[in-house]
Order: sequence, then C-alpha cells, then structure tokens
Amino acid sequence: MAKVSEIYGSMVFNEHTMQERLPSATYKILLKTIKEGQPLDIEVANVVAHAMKEWAIEKGATHFTHWFQPLSGVTSEKHDSFLDPCPDGRAIMSFSGKELIQSEPDASSFPSGGLRATFEARGYTAWDPTSYAFIKDEVLCIPTAFCSYTGEALDKKTPLLRSMNAIETQVKRTLALFGEHPKRVSVSVGSEQEFFLIPEVEYARREDLVLTGRTLFGYAPCKGQELEEHYFGAIRPTVNEFMKELDNELWSLGISARTKHNEVAPAQHELAPIYTNANRAVDENLLTMEKMRLLASHYGLVCLLHEKPFEGINGSGKHNNWSISADGKNLLDPGDNPIENLRFLVFLVATIEAVDTYQELLRMSVASAGNDHRLGANEAPPAIVSIFLGDELDAIVDSLIKDTSYENAETGALDLGVVTLPDVLKDSADRNRTSPFAFTGNKFEFRMPGSEVNLADANMVLNTVVAKSLKDFVDAMEAEGFCEIPKDDSEDETRASGFSAAAYAYLKRVLVDHKRIIFNGDGYSQEWAEEAERRGLANNRTTASALPCMVRDDSIALFAEMGVLSDIELRSRYEVKLEKYNKLIHIETRVMKRMVRRTFLPAINKYAGELANEINACKDALVGADTNVQEEVLKQLLAGVRRITEALHALEAACDKVDRLADEQEKADFNAETVIPTMEELRAGVDAMEIITSRDLWPVPSYNNMLFYV
Repeated sequence: MAKVSEIYGSMVFNEHTMQERLPSATYKILLKTIKEGQPLDIEVANVVAHAMKEWAIEKGATHFTHWFQPLSGVTSEKHDSFLDPCPDGRAIMSFSGKELIQSEPDASSFPSGGLRATFEARGYTAWDPTSYAFIKDEVLCIPTAFCSYTGEALDKKTPLLRSMNAIETQVKRTLALFGEHPKRVSVSVGSEQEFFLIPEVEYARREDLVLTGRTLFGYAPCKGQELEEHYFGAIRPTVNEFMKELDNELWSLGISARTKHNEVAPAQHELAPIYTNANRAVDENLLTMEKMRLLASHYGLVCLLHEKPFEGINGSGKHNNWSISADGKNLLDPGDNPIENLRFLVFLVATIEAVDTYQELLRMSVASAGNDHRLGANEAPPAIVSIFLGDELDAIVDSLIKDTSYENAETGALDLGVVTLPDVLKDSADRNRTSPFAFTGNKFEFRMPGSEVNLADANMVLNTVVAKSLKDFVDAMEAEGFCEIPKDDSEDETRASGFSAAAYAYLKRVLVDHKRIIFNGDGYSQEWAEEAERRGLANNRTTASALPCMVRDDSIALFAEMGVLSDIELRSRYEVKLEKYNKLIHIETRVMKRMVRRTFLPAINKYAGELANEINACKDALVGADTNVQEEVLKQLLAGVRRITEALHALEAACDKVDRLADEQEKADFNAETVIPTMEELRAGVDAMEIITSRDLWPVPSYNNMLFYV
C-alpha cells in the first residue's frame, strides 16, 4: 500500500504541482491570482492550460470538464476530450487557455428561478483559480463559476466568492483601525459530514428510499439507539473497508479527511476533514458526498445522505465550523485574556449582532424538505436560532453590558484521581449540542445544516451578515474620527485610548440590543421555546415559513449593499428553493400513494384473507373452536385497511388542491400545513399494520433488517 504522503494530493493540480510544471514567472503570476485575487490574462492562461493538460494526460486523463454547482445544489459536468484531429488522419491532444478559462453549458436546462427561459439557452462557466483543478475518473475537472448570458449568477459558488470578498474588505477595514494591514483575509470552514450506510439489497426493495432518499413508511425498530452503544463503537469490517477506500480516494484529491467514527444511530457514521478555505471546503464536501455514494456500492452498501432517512432515530447533519483569519492569524481566538483583547471582542460582537439581526436568513440558508424532519429532534438544534458562548464569554458579555469588573474563568487541569493518568486540561467552557450556533474555543459551529445540503448557501449568508456588522462598526468609528492607521505609523497613546473607549462603548450598545440571541441552556426544552418567543426570536419550523425572508426589503438591501446578490438574483433563488421544496413533496406523495395501492394494501388484504380462511378452517375442523384471538387480529387488519384507505383519499384530495394553486409560496404553505400532516397520518396507518401482518407477507424490509446487519 502506498504511503499517505505519496497519495495525498496526487490527483490535484495544486501549488506544489504548479511550481514543478510551470515556468517560474507564470507560477508567480498565477500564485498572485490565487492568493491576492489579481486578474489573469490569456497568455498566462495558455501556459497554465498546456502544463495542466500534460500533467493530466500523464495521470491517465482523456477528457476535461468545467465542474460547477448549479442552483440544484449538486455538481454538474460536461466532458470534452483533449483530442484534436489532424488533416493527415492523426490526432494530437490539445487544451487552450480559452478552454481553461471559459465554457458554454446550456443555461436553460438548470434551475434559474426565471433568469433563463427555454429559448434563452446561453450560459457561461468561468474558471475559479482559487480552487484547484483535479482528476476524477480520468477527467480533468476545473472548478468554475456559472453565469447567464446577461451576467447573473446561476450557481452556488459565485455568491459565495462574492461574500468572501465582502468579508475580506470589511475585515481589512476593521484591522486597519488597529494598525494591521494583512495581505489576505480568508474564511475557514470545516464540515462534519454525517451519513448512513445500509445493505444495497435491502435498499433496492424500498421504493421510497430509491425515489426519495428516505423511508416514507416504517415502524420503529425493536432496538434503536437507546442503549447508546453505537456511538464511537467498533466499526463494522465491511464499513471499515469502505472507509479505507474512501480515505484513499479523498486523500488523492487533496481532501484532508481526518476523523471517522460511528455516530449515535445504528448504521450512522461521520467523516470530518481538516479546515480549509471556505470556497475549497464547499467544493471538497461536494466531492466527498459524491465519492461516498459511488464507493459504497463496492461493498454491497448504499450511502444515504438524506437528513432523516429513518423515523424515530437520529437524522444526519453537517456541522459547519466557521472562523476568520488574516494572514494565517485566527481572529476568533480569544487569547489568554479575552476581556482585554479588543480586536477579538470586535469580531465576536459583530458575529453576535449579525446572527441576531439576520437570524431568519441563517435559518433560511439551511431550509429544505428533508431538514424540516430533522431540526428540533433530539439529535439536531431547534429551528430557533440562538448563540451559545459558554460561561467565560457569557460573563465577559455581562461585564461589558454592566460596566463591571471581570475575572478570568478557571481552566487549569482535572485530577482524575488515578496516579498513572495524566491531568486533563480543562477548557474555559463546556459544549452545548442543542445550540444552533455555538462558540467552541476559537470558531463558531453552525449546527443547523442538514447532511445533504450544499454549504455554499449557509457560508454565503454567514459571511455577508458578519461583513455587514463589521462595516457598521468601522463606519461608526470613522464617524467619531478614528480612521485607518497607516501601515508604517506608530499609534500614539492618546489616539489608542480614545479609540479603545469608543470601541468598547460601541460594543456595549450592540450587546445591549442583541443579547437576546445568546442562550446557554437546553435548546430542546419547551421552556426555551416559550422564552425565545418572549425574546422576539423567530421560530420558522418549516421551509415554507423560512423562505419568505429572502425577498424582504431588508434582505434585498443587505445583499445589494454587500455586493453579493442583486435583487433579481436573490428573487430567483427564492423561486428555486420554493419550487424544489414543492417538487420534493409532490414526489413523496406520488411514491406514498403508489406504494399504498400496489404494495401495502395488497399485502395487508392478503394476510387478512389468509387469516379469515384460517378462522373458517378452525371452525370447520372443531365445532365451537375459540377463534376470538384470530378474529381480533382480523378486525384490526380490516380497521387498518379502512384507516389507510381514508387517509389515502384525504391525501389525494390534498394533492389535487395543491396542484390547482398557481403561486409557489401558497403551494409551499399548503404542503407544510396540510399535505405533510396528511402524509404522516397515512404513514401511521400503514406502520400500525406492519407489526401485526405476517413477516413473510410484509412487502418491504423493516427497520430491523436495514439498520442491523453484519
């Protein structure tokens, strides 16, 4: 087996490969584009394209593709070969700078929210040099942005890149007040990916899993996760082999997969990478999900990435760990004495303000039909956005608001009472698994995203709202006469004292206005839901209620001011999200109705018929035979058939009504308020029959079959 150091990044045209393959002058220019955002001309692109092609061919590649993220949320690719026929019948392999920089996919065939019509097909992909090209399945993949013929963003990547530019601009303005002038500001993201692995043979027999990604029916397993034995337990041999191959594939693509373990629910697992630049982190997470799905079949397994594939046990999330750094220095690191670390406090308070002011946008960024089933359950934070700071930072916030003295929280070490065991260093704060947005030492962990989501949306919103808060801070300081300190000037004591006083006063005002978003308690409790309502926090439980905030005037103004999304681009995304939500519910209802009619009712009726024949046979064989038990079961079966049939008719009526609605928001509201509860009633009727129908006749694998395998 090759060493990890030899595998890692072997299929990536990274900086190491660039330095080896490119002329020194070209490499330096390209590095400035990657590191400092400087534009790249066609002459340099031609040189890069040639080197990239030669490297890719040596690695076995025959084609190239512009790899992009349309508004569907997944990735797309159209493969073109390097082949270039010659007049004499031979062929050469070619790849130009123009082909590297730009391509033209059909823009009318992807979701656009009205930005493109069927007859308006032209769209463009543009090379994103800040995310490395890589080879996948003998294809050179070039990460790209995707835009319309008229210039609007049609993808997830472009707004994310714009938001990264926005926060970089405002972070540099902020640090300039402290006399710091970094060359590069970056947002770092680490995504913890949860997923299920179940036997392929069982999956193939579940029409609902195949078509929707989740079980629309299924009675709770006899044993779920109540013994808490699966979490961090020994990994099944088959799963371990899958994870080994997955690691190797990801490492070769330069994806720093580091942590893997069993999660809480049976058959559930997690993979987490090391942090990297937000843009690359999103690209790498999408690649990770793709590889998970493809490689699982090598081991007779199927990877499920739906947020809630099984009712009654934990769903899957994708925790988004987010931080800001300037020239490699983490700006969310509190240091040894946070109360005196003014720079840290500025970024902390800006984040608090941003999350409170735009809490509904953050909820919107993770809204989906699947995530609605997960949020608020025992493994996921509630739909109410709040921030967990921990005891130390919470005490600092109180001291800033009240102008009282603050003493450092005790950290030190824990003595475990065993001489041979080392002392355990104690952190300044505990963790809170129920918090949607938790500070975890030197970063924030946004725990609301679902396992299947493209993290570009969540990070785009987070970057944008924090950039806005930082902008407001700098504008306020400049209005008081505190401007940027030139790079080579030393800060005089009078100015420093005045700036510090003004900044602390500003932070106090912000905290007084936004302290309501801070909550360190149990986010699952009913008391918190009631308290959150008293505080005026939003509680958008469904995607239908979460999406309208996108097109409110304050949201439109925010994204326009920060240069992230225009009015028309924002409205198009609102339409795309609404349409996707409604289509997913429509697909689920069609699958439910089909399975009930063709799968479950025939099986239940067949068992009822067999039971009736058995009762009659018993009475014929023995006059006066006691068949009360069998007759009671038969009554339950017949009552169940009636309940299922009535629920089926109710679902059909609800679907007919929603189909007649023209407005997508009205459809979404009706789906959330009427269709989904009706689906749940139909499911309950079928699930009640699963546990009394003969196992031999039940037509689909049960939760016991799918979740517990060798």
